[in-house]
Amino acid sequence: MGDIFLYEIMGTAMLTLLGCGVVANAILPKTKGNGGGWLLINFGWGLAVFAGVYVAFKTGAHINPAVTLGLAASGAEFYDGDAANIAVNFGNTIAYIVAQMIGAFIGAVIMWVAHKQHFDEDAEPATKLAVFSTGAEIRNPLWNTLTEVIGTFVLVFVILQFANAPSGLGPLAVALLVVGIGNSLGGPTGYAINPARDLGPRIAHAVLPIRGKGGSDWGYSWIPVVGPIGGAVIAGLLHMAIT
Repeated sequence: MGDIFLYEIMGTAMLTLLGCGVVANAILPKTKGNGGGWLLINFGWGLAVFAGVYVAFKTGAHINPAVTLGLAASGAEFYDGDAANIAVNFGNTIAYIVAQMIGAFIGAVIMWVAHKQHFDEDAEPATKLAVFSTGAEIRNPLWNTLTEVIGTFVLVFVILQFANAPSGLGPLAVALLVVGIGNSLGGPTGYAINPARDLGPRIAHAVLPIRGKGGSDWGYSWIPVVGPIGGAVIAGLLHMAIT
């Protein structure tokens, strides 16, 4: 269980450091990447996943509670390692999810440190929040949740299908999958597809002394948690049914 905490914290921290960091670079005032746009953000998040997966290799690199729960629903091991497996049980499940939440918070705090001077510049509170967490372009709880369900279903189902494919791409395949989901399904909600990725940085936004930050939009915060969990469980069950 110690490995789960160590590697999932480090991997998820790397994910949010680089992922939230690319959003900061694209939208905060006076950054080199200001105005870089949606494709920069999508590719940045894909590369953040790429780095996070390599960092957390020793525990299967879930770096996402939705992946953890999807694997549990699919009947697969949490990690099928060369030396030892990590079994699906309550203790391991909690360890993964807690570690991912801690790591996501830590990564977001480090990202803020790196961009502190740009957060101090005048910008809309919504812009500063958008660096940390997602939000819908058209607010509708039902449709926003369904969008997150669909996006996370694609993520987890395709990751599970990787096990049946003769490919050595590994982390690169997952990174490209995330880029594809962002380009195809990310427009309505910003594609959290990962409860820790949204909730951990949102908590960081709430507690950090960010100048002019405004609220953390807790009324929306349940959508990027419930939607990804639902999509992941559906994906895991479907994978189990067809294999």
